[in-house]
This record gives sequence, C-alpha cells and structure tokens, in this order.
Amino acid sequence: MRILVVEDARPLAEVVAEGLRDQAMAVDVSHDGLSAAAKLDLTAYDVVILDRDLPGLHGDTLCQMITERPDRPMVLMLTAAGTPGDRVTGLTLGADDYLTKPFHFPELILRVQALARRQPHARPRTLRAAGIELDPVRRTVVRDGRRLDLSVKEFALLRALMRASPGFLSAEALLEQVWDENADPFTNTVTVTIGRLRRKLGEPPVITTKPGVGYRLA
Repeated sequence: MRILVVEDARPLAEVVAEGLRDQAMAVDVSHDGLSAAAKLDLTAYDVVILDRDLPGLHGDTLCQMITERPDRPMVLMLTAAGTPGDRVTGLTLGADDYLTKPFHFPELILRVQALARRQPHARPRTLRAAGIELDPVRRTVVRDGRRLDLSVKEFALLRALMRASPGFLSAEALLEQVWDENADPFTNTVTVTIGRLRRKLGEPPVITTKPGVGYRLA
C-alpha cells in the first residue's frame, strides 16, 4: 500500500509516516501543497492523508485537483478544523473521510485501511497464491497451514509479489512499493529481504528470480 502524507507540521508528519511504515505501508511525505501535487503526478498512491491549511497550495484546492484525476487515490483529510461545518465542507470538496486533530492513531490506521479497500481497483482482502494466504488487515501469513512470523518489510514484500502474481516485479518496483522515495536505488536491501523471506517460506521454493527482469511467485 502506498501512502502520501501531506502535512506542514514536520514533527507530526514524521510521526504519522513512521507509524504507517510500522504497518508495512510505503509512505512518502510532503510539507506543502505544491510538492504534494508534483508527487501525485509521478506516483500512484492508494491513500492521501491531507491537511487542509497548507502553504503553497491550500489543501482544499489540492483535494479538488485529486478528485479530478483518473484512478485517483482516496483522500483522508486530517485537520484541526473540526466543526460540523468544516467536516461538511471537506467532504463536499471530495474527501472520502475526515478525521480531526488530535486523533487516536489506531483509528487513523483503521481508516486508512478501510479507504484502501474502498478503491474501485482494490483487491480482495485475503490474497492467495502458491499455497500462501495473506491477510493484509490482520497481517497474518499462512503457508500450507503453517503460520509464518514475518517482519514488516518481509510482509510488505510478499504482499507486493502476491498482488503481482504471476507477473514479475523488478527490484526497482519493489523498492518503490515496499520502501519509499528515500530508498537508495543502488542498495541490496531487496536481495537481502528476498533471501530472508525465502528462508521463512520454506520448501519447496516459491519465489523465482529472472536476471534482468525481477522476482515472482512461482
């Protein structure tokens, strides 16, 4: 799941981003509306967490721009403007959900997950491939009846491979989907994480590698 957090209060933006990353989400951050608009032109996000009072380009304007996009991401407005009138205005602008500050972080997580499931192209909750069942909400993975204990990145990487199955995903695509915009494209972190995941999945092997192409579930 790819998330864009648009929040001008940098400490809050980082807290939200790190909390979402702990839930196996790839998260990018923008601190103003203009940089957020640029990132939306380059990356397909599942959910945008959007503050309203932003510098550069107001959050209301950015929300309207998002709603006009084909295959647009879902929008969760996260703002201090919490009167009933503010909420009505935000939803009228095209926001899909509205949460006021201060907020309870577990509720934010649940709302983001619910929005991702509401997307027209959203997959079924439980993914199944190669004898593996992965539930992204409960964050459980079972192979042939055996429960697997995966790290956050191992879980997110397996989820990306299962969503793409039977197609291949390159290391670059996995970096984009599982990590975030700050990931070093020259790092071997994908190879290392794939190796750990293969060991935990056990026999027979189900992740195959095609040089120059990428990885897939057999």
